Amino acid sequence: MHYRKKPEEEIPQEDTAVWLCTQEGCSGWMRDNFAFDQSPVCWQCNSPMVSSVKLLPLLVNTNDYKSRQKV
Repeated sequence: MHYRKKPEEEIPQEDTAVWLCTQEGCSGWMRDNFAFDQSPVCWQCNSPMVSSVKLLPLLVNTNDYKSRQKV
């Protein structure tokens, strides 16, 4: 008998704007479109965060919180 694993479906990825923690040793980060503040603080250590870019799986945030803030 021959068993073959199904080939895993490739998940599309794209460069995504994120916030990274500035505290050395902390690995906290969040997607920009999931942040509630203009300049968020780290949810793990409460340190300031800086804007950056990561290659992440495509994810759509249906909560349009940021656009409602600007009104």
